[in-house]
Amino acid sequence: MKKIFLSVLVAAACFPAEPMAQDKVNPTDPQPTCNMCPGTLIPLSELDAYTKKAMAERLVDQQVRDIDIGKAHVGIGMVYRGKLDKPRPDSVAEHDQVSEVYHVISGSATLVLGPDIVNRQRRPATQRTVVEFNGPGNNGSDIRNGVAHQIKAGDVVVIPAGTGHWFTKIDDHINYLMIRFDPDRVTPLKGEVQSKEYLSKPAPR
Repeated sequence: MKKIFLSVLVAAACFPAEPMAQDKVNPTDPQPTCNMCPGTLIPLSELDAYTKKAMAERLVDQQVRDIDIGKAHVGIGMVYRGKLDKPRPDSVAEHDQVSEVYHVISGSATLVLGPDIVNRQRRPATQRTVVEFNGPGNNGSDIRNGVAHQIKAGDVVVIPAGTGHWFTKIDDHINYLMIRFDPDRVTPLKGEVQSKEYLSKPAPR
């Protein structure tokens, strides 16, 4: 009996059990759009480092990561804007292919949103934000029938691709986490190693 038991143990070690049925992806079910992709953690310390860098080097928009999720890229940015009493000329922004979500960390501002952009002007294709952050788009001088929103810490704003967005007033500052959805994958990937390298030296201009 003992010999039979040992034989069974050896056989089990040599031939591991098949994965349980529920672990297998049924080929007739919808398949994962990102096959066996890992998750990504971005620690608060890294995000805070981007805000400190923005303040120290007078930067506005910085891309923290750009992650492949299968059918799209997701960009994570940190944005810091200082006090603004009135809007700068032609400062309405619009992105053709990339949608954005803002989560306000601190500060408050007036943000105007709307799709009908006045005096639409194409952004240069070589502009750094176009190449690395949010893809092709336009600037404008105003938003016809735009809706003004007073945003503050804790608020979330969703800006679909093609929608104009325009800061017309910033009370003291505004600091927000940016999530960019890029279904056409027009922006380049950026991982943890690239992020650390970027933070280790002055930002390119």
